[in-house]
Amino acid sequence: MSNQEDLKAIGTLFARLNDAWNKGDGEAYGNCFTEDADYVTFLGQHLKGRKQIADVHQMLFNGPLKGSVLEYSSLSDLQPRFIAPDAAIVHAIGEVRLAEQAYDPNDRGSINTNVVVKQKGEWKLTAFHNCRIQPMPQGKR
Repeated sequence: MSNQEDLKAIGTLFARLNDAWNKGDGEAYGNCFTEDADYVTFLGQHLKGRKQIADVHQMLFNGPLKGSVLEYSSLSDLQPRFIAPDAAIVHAIGEVRLAEQAYDPNDRGSINTNVVVKQKGEWKLTAFHNCRIQPMPQGKR
């Protein structure tokens, strides 16, 4: 697979992740991850493995995140940094919009750091760490 094909495949992986969220499909969401994936939520919870990631997200999709929509700022702007031919680090920016607008604050923008790996010719997430976007303190660049 050429680098351009890998870039396209990684973009497709994130599009599948986004689509699974927006359909409220925990199993499809989990299938974007490796069997032994690590997932750290913006609340600092550490989910371990595809099954736990799928199960927890299905519980969220059926409950507090029912009807929510995941919006990535731009999947076409993903810029994987390849650390090996079959591994890359990807930063993505997005926001979850809650179905109930009255409970949806305007500060839910998140950035996540992802490690993606190619297994058996298919790209999967093996590590995901999510946190809220915060402004840089003045004078600290």
